[in-house]
Amino acid sequence: MTTSDPACATAQGDLLPDRGPRTLVAVFETPVAEHLIRFAADLGYRTVLVEPQPRLLAGTPKPHGDQTVASIATAGLDEHTDVVVTDHNRPELGAMLRDALDAKARWIGVMGAKHHTAPHVGALKELGVDDAAIARVHRPIGLNIGSRTPAEIALATLAGLIADRNRRPGGFAF
Repeated sequence: MTTSDPACATAQGDLLPDRGPRTLVAVFETPVAEHLIRFAADLGYRTVLVEPQPRLLAGTPKPHGDQTVASIATAGLDEHTDVVVTDHNRPELGAMLRDALDAKARWIGVMGAKHHTAPHVGALKELGVDDAAIARVHRPIGLNIGSRTPAEIALATLAGLIADRNRRPGGFAF
């Protein structure tokens, strides 16, 4: 049965989803990044893992996305790219965010609880980034679903990105 509602037709398999070009860049190898990459691939994103310390990629095979690179500069960011920094304690935080801001990524966010200090602000100021650019960095990120596990955090983050792309508030408000 074909319906005139594109969302219903897509859900029933009668219409291929129109995802448009989109890339998810997960910065730093973490358990949340692993889930972000896995889930984002299922959602139709091209996925990139940025990990400047190659030793962290060694060991047990993990999902590293369509591409693994050592820097934001080589990740291929553009206006269709969403950047999620998955560790706010890494010394490379400021440089990674500065480079993402310079590349004009569509959306940039740093994981971290709202009640903790936002270390990215100081790191970016030390690098000479202006307040308007710093304000483009989202924190906290994702929908507020009470996430506790890496998979739940990744799910909430991707749901928030999809809501933002579709200009929706997220949650159960329609």
